Amino acid sequence: MTRMKLKNILLVATVAVLAACAGGDNPGREYAPNMYHSVAYEPLSQITDEQAGAWVNSLDNGRGEYFNSNKYNPHRMNMREPAPHTVKRNANGWLPYRSKNVPKDSIDILVKGMTSPLADDPKYVAEGKAMYEVYCKHCHGAKGTGDGKVADKYAGVANLKGDSYLAMSEPHIFHVITYGAGLMGAHGSQVSPEDRWKIARYVKELQKQ
Repeated sequence: MTRMKLKNILLVATVAVLAACAGGDNPGREYAPNMYHSVAYEPLSQITDEQAGAWVNSLDNGRGEYFNSNKYNPHRMNMREPAPHTVKRNANGWLPYRSKNVPKDSIDILVKGMTSPLADDPKYVAEGKAMYEVYCKHCHGAKGTGDGKVADKYAGVANLKGDSYLAMSEPHIFHVITYGAGLMGAHGSQVSPEDRWKIARYVKELQKQ
């Protein structure tokens, strides 16, 4: 092989390597690019171009990876606004809990007249116990006496069997789980309304033990 041919081969190889390297916003050649680039799904940003992101789509579906519009919706939206003057109910048909957060000494006034939507069924006590052990036991303890592992680090965890707590109704407990009170933080975003009612039911049974 002549020196000139060797130079030409090295030149071509160098150009090929440089062309494959990333530079600026260009990632260069990639194998299976859709594994490297995550798709940012924005429900309020509708991408109507069906070929958007075609270069990162390895599926044989004829459209781009970034296309996120609903072709069957006249407004191309994936999410639609609810009908005017309607209120969303959950799977049980319950209306959302609309009471506002109030000081602890006003909770009884706020929930006066409220009753639990759960029927008088032992299964709700058992299910409430399961939820209690997940969300409450680490603070309030297995017996509700405020001796959970968190209480070892933070003084003032409520003893649910104390005299001031025994008179609390299920709606009162439900409200406290929802919004929090004292050292306890709000759990309304972590625990569903149904599970909050089940926990309240179990706490009342736990107080009898």
